[in-house]
Amino acid sequence: MTDALTPMLPVQGAVYQRLSGDLALTAMVSKIYDYLPETVPYPFIVLGEAVETPDNRHGGFGRQTAITLHVWSQYRGYAQVLRIGARVTALLDHQPLTIPGLDHIATRFEFSQPLTDPEPPGDIRHLVLRYRVVTEQHP
Repeated sequence: MTDALTPMLPVQGAVYQRLSGDLALTAMVSKIYDYLPETVPYPFIVLGEAVETPDNRHGGFGRQTAITLHVWSQYRGYAQVLRIGARVTALLDHQPLTIPGLDHIATRFEFSQPLTDPEPPGDIRHLVLRYRVVTEQHP
């Protein structure tokens, strides 16, 4: 496998590089974070949680990493987070990723869910996105 013994870190890095390297997406958001400071301008994207499961084959080791992304906005309604989410999906779904130390097999969109933050003042929109990244150890 990789030096880190898990693809989570290199997968997160590859996703961050893909998203932060896209001028259309970076024009839509203030920034893409993996750590969220106290105060940041809306809208923004946070690289969130990940779940890793084995995806081995005869004679090889693989992993599936389901990575969750969060889009946050104070726009009235869901239009802004949905547009940002559509751009993220265009950049990741069925697109090749360069993942150091691993062979990228596939990235697949799993789901998106728009939410309204119920805390007052109730003006925050949140879009949860999840993608499954399949990798294999180099032969």
